[in-house]
Amino acid sequence: MTGLIWFVQVVHYPLMGGALGDGFAAYHRQHVARTTRIVAPVMLLELATAALLPWLRPAEVPVVIAWAALVLLLVAWGSTVLLQIPRHNALAACYADATHGALCRTNWIRTIAWSARGVILLYSAGQVLRS
Repeated sequence: MTGLIWFVQVVHYPLMGGALGDGFAAYHRQHVARTTRIVAPVMLLELATAALLPWLRPAEVPVVIAWAALVLLLVAWGSTVLLQIPRHNALAACYADATHGALCRTNWIRTIAWSARGVILLYSAGQVLRS
């Protein structure tokens, strides 16, 4: 998800503003439908594994790291539910520069949360591989 969120933040969401005109509503519907098909199963799998990690973690991974990874994931999910989905719903009704801008700005919350989570999970993998 870390790589995907950076693609969305740097490429996909900024380009969305260029899809203006009569076709925007259809474009946005397809964007949401196609993205959900790919992202939802991955997000659910990530949530399940993140929830299990504090209890099933390797001994080399400190429990605080496992909990931090879960909290960061919950931040990303919270941002998705509370900030990104409502803005996508508003854009589905009609394109507005302010809504698009807010979508791009608030998505940084997810980008930072997933990036920080990726860093601590890489650290954790390094700890396990060193042992």
